Amino acid sequence: MPPPPKNRGHAPAKAGKGRPPPQQPGRRMASRDAGERAAFFARREAATVLRRVLRGDASKRAGGSIKSLVYSPSVRNKRATFALVCQTLKYLTILKEVLASTGVLSSKWKKQEELVYVTAYDILFGQEIAVSGPVEQFIMLHKDAFRMALEKMCAKRKVNAVEDLLSKKSTVKPKPRFLRVNTLKTTSGSVIEVLKKTHKVVKDDIVPDMLVLPPGTDLHKHPLVTDGKVFLQGKASCMVAVALSPKPGWKVIDACAAPGNKTVHLAALMNGEGSIIACELNKERAKTLQHTVRKSGANNIETVNGDFLEIDSNDPSYAEVRAILLDPSCSGSGISTERLDHLLPSHSTACVCIPH
Repeated sequence: MPPPPKNRGHAPAKAGKGRPPPQQPGRRMASRDAGERAAFFARREAATVLRRVLRGDASKRAGGSIKSLVYSPSVRNKRATFALVCQTLKYLTILKEVLASTGVLSSKWKKQEELVYVTAYDILFGQEIAVSGPVEQFIMLHKDAFRMALEKMCAKRKVNAVEDLLSKKSTVKPKPRFLRVNTLKTTSGSVIEVLKKTHKVVKDDIVPDMLVLPPGTDLHKHPLVTDGKVFLQGKASCMVAVALSPKPGWKVIDACAAPGNKTVHLAALMNGEGSIIACELNKERAKTLQHTVRKSGANNIETVNGDFLEIDSNDPSYAEVRAILLDPSCSGSGISTERLDHLLPSHSTACVCIPH
C-alpha cells in the first residue's frame, strides 16, 4: 500500500457556517492510486514499443516509426507512452552503462530488459514513483548503487551533471505541426474556425487542405482528431497522394497501405468515389489500417491482409486499375527527423559525450 499523502502545511479549516466540509483523505488517495496505476501500465506499454523499436533498428527492418507504433490503437496511454519511449532512448546509453557497471542485470531481468530500461529512466531521471511491481521493486532496491554509478560517470568524464553526458547531436530543430483536413467529413474553413480560437493556424502553400500550426502543438485528444475530421500527418506523407492525383471514379491500389493515412487521403482526393484496394502484408499493421479507414468515414476502400505482389494481374477485377501507390516502409528514412530516428542507437555515433 502506498504511503499516505504528505502534509502540505495547510492549517486545518474550522468547521462552521459557510465553510466547506473538510476534504476526505480517501478521495485524494483514490486519485493518487489511479495516477500510479496509469503510470504502471504506461511503463509496460512503453517497454513493448521500445522492444519493437530496438529490434527493428538492430535488424534494419523497422516495423514502423516510433510515432506510428505509439499511436497505434493498441496503445491506450499514448501521451505518457510516447514520452517514456523517447526519453528512455535519449538516456539509453547511460542506462546501459549504469546497469552494466553495477552488474545487476542478471539473466532473470535480461528477459525484461526494455521494461528495466524504461523503469530505470523513470526512477533515476523522471519522476519518483510508487513501488508497484517486481521491476519497480528491483530498481528501487538498487537505486543508491545506480546513483553512485552515475556520479562516477560524471566524475570520470569531468562533467557537472548527468545531462552533460548526453550527446548534443540529438538536438533537432522543432518542426511545425502539420495536419490534413479530411474533406470526406468537413472542410478546411470549418476546421480553421474551430482551431483559430486557441491556436495560430495557417494554410499550407503547397498541399491542399493541409494546415500548419506551431511546433509542439498537441492535438491528439482534440475532438477534430478523435472524430476523424483531421489527421495528424506530415507534409511529406501528404505529398504522395497529391503527386498521384487520382480522379473521382478511378480504381487505385495502395500496395503497402498501413497505417492508412495515405490510403484515406486518396479516398478524400477521389471525393469518396471509385474504389481503392489497400494491401498490407503484416497482420497487426492491417488492423491499424482498418481502424484508420473506419475513422476516416471512407466507404470506397477494401482492405486486404496480404502481399500485393501476389495479385493476379490477369484477374478481370483488376483490369480497370488506373494507378498504384507504392510507399514501402523503408522510404521513411528520407524523413528521419519526423520519424524521430535520431533517437535510435544506429543513428547516433556517440550517445554519451566524452570531453577531449
